[in-house]
Amino acid sequence: MNEPISAGLKAYVENNQETLIQLLDTLCRIPSPSNHEERRAEFIKNWFEKEGCKGAYIDDALNVIYPFHCEEQKNLVAFTAHTDTVFPDTEPFDVIYDGDIMRCPGVSDNTANLSMLMLLASYFTKNNMVPKQGILFVASSGEEGLGNLKGVRQLMKDYEGKISELLAIDGSYDSIVNQAVGSLRYRVGVHTEGGHSYGKFGNQNAIQTLSSMINTLYTYKVPKPGKSTYNVGTITGGTSINTIAQYAEMRFEYRSDVRESLASMNRFFQSVIEAYRNMDHVQIECELLGERPCTGDVNPEKQTALENKALDLMEAFTGKRPQCYSGSTDSNIPLSVGVPSICFGGHMGTGAHTREEFLTVKDLKLGMLIVGAFMETYF
Repeated sequence: MNEPISAGLKAYVENNQETLIQLLDTLCRIPSPSNHEERRAEFIKNWFEKEGCKGAYIDDALNVIYPFHCEEQKNLVAFTAHTDTVFPDTEPFDVIYDGDIMRCPGVSDNTANLSMLMLLASYFTKNNMVPKQGILFVASSGEEGLGNLKGVRQLMKDYEGKISELLAIDGSYDSIVNQAVGSLRYRVGVHTEGGHSYGKFGNQNAIQTLSSMINTLYTYKVPKPGKSTYNVGTITGGTSINTIAQYAEMRFEYRSDVRESLASMNRFFQSVIEAYRNMDHVQIECELLGERPCTGDVNPEKQTALENKALDLMEAFTGKRPQCYSGSTDSNIPLSVGVPSICFGGHMGTGAHTREEFLTVKDLKLGMLIVGAFMETYF
């Protein structure tokens, strides 16, 4: 049986694990909250330039894009790894080593995969390798939360009609995301007259009104087919214990991996909002904070071929064939406009989106071999 990876790339990955850890450590210490990726983007651009990756640039969305042999190419493949983390911190994190464990918020989601993308781009460049089609190596912005996929949205807009496939390097190598979970995220504010809790007892209370609205929203039975969910994530409001609240607000989201189900849930949400707007002495604000699309009309044969290529490689390296599932990733945007896309990564980390996040260092080599072997199929 032939090796699923070239001898040259295999040796590079095996001989550069310390380089990977050093780069990962450096990146982890550069704060990069969603919508504030400037410092990390500047570092990545400068790093590409030092590695001889000429032409790397930062776009309006704070993506760092390195076009590789893209001149006069009509079909491009994009490899993305997001630079932002879910954490709002603007001061550097500490990286803690505990034997083979590396601990830091954001270390696995998604800084480890970002580090791999950068080193692999350097390898293909320094070895003067010529791909079958142009490649875009993209350190993408705004993948998390209210980043609203701004980076890959900008990428697909700027290269409209040219990107034929996209791999989002995110997550681990024991599964593949092959279907987009769409979402709608809202801020809902409730204004009422309020007043003194004793002297104006009986006046409309914003917290009570918002609570009633939430109870109504939670009576909804999620539609089928597909998986659909909804959630109130935060509630704020009120003035004091002896004040009838004049204002309260919540943040609410719907998710589904089926377009029709997402649309059905949104219709119900809008009907509830309208009903409460018609109440006396109540004013309702409703702001759309984020919208992520579901999978659109993707050519099933091309999508399946892309999935099987990744599954075959993972099985060749690990001996196990991973499962595919739906998720919310950079792949949402290409999938929504009919471009085949999948998402998987090169680490086996734990505790993503928590401050206890960590990964096992020894697993990075196998992950980087898998990611590198997938990229190498385009050469």
